Amino acid sequence: MLNIIAAIQSIPKPALTVEYLVVAGGGGGGNDAGANTFSGGGGGGGGYLTSTLSLNTGTSYSVSVGGGGTGGAAGTNGGNSIFSSITSTGGGRGGTGLDGSAGGSGGGAGSDIAVTKNGGAASPSGQGNAGGNASASAAAGGGGGATSAGANNSGLNGGNGGAGTASSISGASLTYAGGGGGGPRPTGTTGTHGGGNAVNRGGGANGVIGTALAGNSGVVILSYPNIYTITLGGGVTGTTGSVGANSVTTITAATAGTVSWA
Repeated sequence: MLNIIAAIQSIPKPALTVEYLVVAGGGGGGNDAGANTFSGGGGGGGGYLTSTLSLNTGTSYSVSVGGGGTGGAAGTNGGNSIFSSITSTGGGRGGTGLDGSAGGSGGGAGSDIAVTKNGGAASPSGQGNAGGNASASAAAGGGGGATSAGANNSGLNGGNGGAGTASSISGASLTYAGGGGGGPRPTGTTGTHGGGNAVNRGGGANGVIGTALAGNSGVVILSYPNIYTITLGGGVTGTTGSVGANSVTTITAATAGTVSWA
């Protein structure tokens, strides 16, 4: 009997393959810079990356979760999210009388009285889509999303935010990294948000007339066989549950943190 137990204990575990979803923080939305006439572009959704990595037990891998960008004329892009060798780039901020900023998905252009402004590019490519443009004396463009580009303004109405992408890695189908809707002219309507407009979903902020809005924080979600045990280090905040035969760890906050498996 002891020999049988020893033999079972000596059987090596299969290779550690981790499925990941790494979503960066969404860009802040633009506003009207106090003029109360024109409006701000929608923030771009955070970069969206998902695939698998073959990793080693006993090795620490870096992890961080990007915060949402601040909004307004001095607004910022969302923060990057990182897992091991994977970096998702923060969404671009929406413009305030300016072009949208480049990011994982680009920010929408803010409206200007005289000239057309351009949405920000998706850079680097493969994480999202560009923001929408804003024609002169009109409403603002929508931020880009993980699935589609932000829309240009439609007259006095803001362009819709680009659609986010749904993932079921956590066990429930949730949409992440949609672009914020472009802000309207005073008699128009705000563009529709592209999805993921919630904490840890990586959505860009809507553009507005008035007080600017911040983008949504990102998230790192890791799915791996439940025969492995994960350790979170360095100030990582996360929870672990079960989805079928896998454990799933959702990391909602981390600054220069690490994860490892045994």
